[in-house]
Amino acid sequence: MKTLMIQGTTSDAGKSTLVAGICRVLYRRGVKVAPFKPQNMALNSAVTVDGGEIGRAQAVQAQACGLAPHIDMNPVLLKPNSDTGCQVIIQGKVACSLEATGYQAYKSTAMRAVLDSYRRLTEQYDCIVVEGAGSPAEINLRQNDIANMGFAEAVDCPVILVADIDRGGVFAHIVGTLELLSESERKRVIGFVINRFRGDIALLQSGLDWLEQNTGKPVLGVLPYLHDLHIEAEDAVPQNCGSALFADATSKRLRVIAPVFPHISNHTDLDALRLHPQVDFQFVRMGEAIPPADLIILPGSKNVRGDLAQMRTSGWQLAIARHLRYGGKLLGICGGFQMLGREIHDPQALEGEAGSSEALGWLDMETTLMPEKRLAQVQARLAFADAAVSGYEIHMGVSSGAALNRPALLVDGSPEGAISEDDQIAGTYLHGLFDRAASCAAWLQWAGLVSGGTGFDYERLREDGLDRLADSVEQYLDWGRLKAYLP
Repeated sequence: MKTLMIQGTTSDAGKSTLVAGICRVLYRRGVKVAPFKPQNMALNSAVTVDGGEIGRAQAVQAQACGLAPHIDMNPVLLKPNSDTGCQVIIQGKVACSLEATGYQAYKSTAMRAVLDSYRRLTEQYDCIVVEGAGSPAEINLRQNDIANMGFAEAVDCPVILVADIDRGGVFAHIVGTLELLSESERKRVIGFVINRFRGDIALLQSGLDWLEQNTGKPVLGVLPYLHDLHIEAEDAVPQNCGSALFADATSKRLRVIAPVFPHISNHTDLDALRLHPQVDFQFVRMGEAIPPADLIILPGSKNVRGDLAQMRTSGWQLAIARHLRYGGKLLGICGGFQMLGREIHDPQALEGEAGSSEALGWLDMETTLMPEKRLAQVQARLAFADAAVSGYEIHMGVSSGAALNRPALLVDGSPEGAISEDDQIAGTYLHGLFDRAASCAAWLQWAGLVSGGTGFDYERLREDGLDRLADSVEQYLDWGRLKAYLP
């Protein structure tokens, strides 16, 4: 069994995509490979085959390996619910909620889970490709580190350092990171990968030569900027450019908008719409002008009451009321579904201060947050159309009320979610509503798309993105030099 770790000079340097690319290359070569991230901090998550919760990026990397996601692929997941606090998920289950200073003391417990999960993976696979978190040079977080060099030292694995040239300062990022590492950590770095390069490689060559001469370490590859590549985001909300790339200029497009809550979660639910050729999709940040739309979607949230208050302050409640008066459709997913009811109760202070909040009041129901989190992969059918949904649930709320007597979906024949009597407002706890082509088309028709919507295959797009990424990684990495570290 061999282990290779990818660390980055910064957040968003390309660690997640490089791990996914290497995993897909090895998978295509017949290697039994698995991804691993010791610690992840993200609000985009996925439900595993064994009923746990891990970061969305590791679920994508598992897909690259031809595997179902498993809790051991990301044993520690931190889900921020405030600027200083987060929910701590250990091996798929909620362990506690901690402030940032409290988590530092908790790291020894988390590290035991990390090494336990890593050991189990090593017993099952020929190769583990590990993703670090943030940067190993964050010296204020070095003590008891479990996410970067602390893990690499504990399991004695080699490290590749990846840096993003598109943001500028790539040589300073690499050299500065090395300078802030200990001697043993620097020795562990086997080389560098420069990511997102555009232009003539000849103009970069003198810099690459200088870097190798001054560090004594090789550049293992320069990966080009892949335009229009879609790989699900680890956490950051994408820019509003996706659907325009695939737009059909001859057809009318459905206008869809979604607010970017301060604690937005699982916004990858909306990727299929963002990339759909017949959808003009736009994320709208708090404080920005709210444009007219055919459909407004309220996405998930890790702090529903706090995000609901922020949405009111930013004028969304009035804008949605106006939208509904003019016949627009409204859909809430998970936390967004909870917002559509009359009240939200948090008696145990699970997402902030204990108490209750008046919700938007458009569905006759109320929600109480409970400590036991619902985690499930779900096969369902739409209640208003003949279409299957392959989704998942991640939520701590239990909703009740008359609105649920008109379900949006049927799960094993049981009602789930709600649709208003006038068919204008809908809500559900299920994530992944738009991933399957038939379900996506049915929701778009419900929202007002007159024709079409059935020819877009988002699941195929995701697979194609992984293969395109792997093609690039296979072409531009120095696999001869990597041979000693991989099967």
